Amino acid sequence: MTHTTAPRETGSQADLSPLRAGFAGEILTPDDGETYDATRAVFNGMFDRRPAVVARATTAADVVAALGFARAEALPIAILGGGHSVAGYSTIDDGLLIDLRPMKGIEVDPVGRKARVQPGVTWGEFDAASQQHGLATTGGRMTTTGVAGFTLGSGSGWLERLHGLAADNLLSAQVVTADGRVLTANETENPDLFWGLRGGGGNFGVVTEFEFRLHPVGPLVYGGMLMYPRDRAPEVCRNFRDFMRDAPREVAGGIIFMHAPPAPFVPAELQGRPAVAVLAAHWGAVEDGEAALAPLREFGDPAVDVMQPMPYVALQAITDAGNPPGRRNYWRSELLTDLPDDAIDAFIACAAAATSPASVMVMAPGGGAVADVPEDATPLSGRSATWFYHCYGIWTEPAEDDRHIGWVRASEQALRPWTMTGMALNFMSDIDDSRVRDTFGAAKYERLVVLKDEYDPDNVFRMNQNVRPSTLA
Repeated sequence: MTHTTAPRETGSQADLSPLRAGFAGEILTPDDGETYDATRAVFNGMFDRRPAVVARATTAADVVAALGFARAEALPIAILGGGHSVAGYSTIDDGLLIDLRPMKGIEVDPVGRKARVQPGVTWGEFDAASQQHGLATTGGRMTTTGVAGFTLGSGSGWLERLHGLAADNLLSAQVVTADGRVLTANETENPDLFWGLRGGGGNFGVVTEFEFRLHPVGPLVYGGMLMYPRDRAPEVCRNFRDFMRDAPREVAGGIIFMHAPPAPFVPAELQGRPAVAVLAAHWGAVEDGEAALAPLREFGDPAVDVMQPMPYVALQAITDAGNPPGRRNYWRSELLTDLPDDAIDAFIACAAAATSPASVMVMAPGGGAVADVPEDATPLSGRSATWFYHCYGIWTEPAEDDRHIGWVRASEQALRPWTMTGMALNFMSDIDDSRVRDTFGAAKYERLVVLKDEYDPDNVFRMNQNVRPSTLA
């Protein structure tokens, strides 16, 4: 299975002078060589696509100009924010790629506890700015994840049990629609569009500014990681499940099945071997966190204990080293109705069958503030789920695609007895129309179609978890 394309011999054949006349940012074509190649690269190495034109936007006006040019030239469009789309939506072959990464503005209002950010911002950049004031909102579990696509697709992160998803913390958005209008969407202006943006993905326009609610978090928190040899997984998982059942919302965490890294803090006999790790954090006072997480630290004599007071920004970056860009990624994720012993045993068996040492499986608790939000308040479903899992196939060699993708799909099938619909589509590869409909549910999907008909009836924005307008359905 491959997603690569043979290199084009020449740049775009379109006359770029109309675009250059109204566009302040950089414009690249395949003729720009190494600069073009570096710019078109995305996180998931499975997608080596070659846009006809890359328009590096610096303002909303640039986005308007790029959209107008693409429509006039009948060029398909993709939008690149952070470039982390595992399904490959951040890039395109032979079309116009609107690269939002030059749009890096961040304004933090510490008194009002709000932040305004542009769509090229990553969560590492966001956290660095907001943590200067001891504030945060729910962000990605990797600092290199982009704010834009993450939020529009849901925004599941370590803070969610206490403060909800990123989409739940979105207060307002500036949106460029397919016909070039620049709109504000919030609870009072264009509230229907605002509803669709909080989980409906990039179907309705290009968001050129986000306003988020912030919460007091950090800058120092208590948390970190415990690690055990893989044969300890049954007892470690059960203990973590039982601990989280009564844990306050201030406690976050998950179980990670991985190969232990060759790091100085890992015993030599465990390095490079299958391991199970507990990642946990407490969002209150450091001294309260130490007491709250003590039952985890005291369980089962972990081989690695790096749970301690640390900067919030360090905790947010704790999985970065294990997720470098450019490797091949294929993912499945699902919500779980519960986590009984037989589900844990099935999960452990799936992890044991992993076909790449770089692949990872994660189990994490839901509930809390995520479940507080009414089901019809956003397009997102499944808020009642008590647990969820991620199965990340990660490898480097294209020739091995079928084997590693097969493992992910087999794991999905094995865990199906305990899953429920509604998992955010950000965490999945190979999303077809049926999956989109099932994830949102019939009533919400029809509401999204109404929005699509109003804001993008020609399906200009289709490189996404696509909601088709009624004329194309």
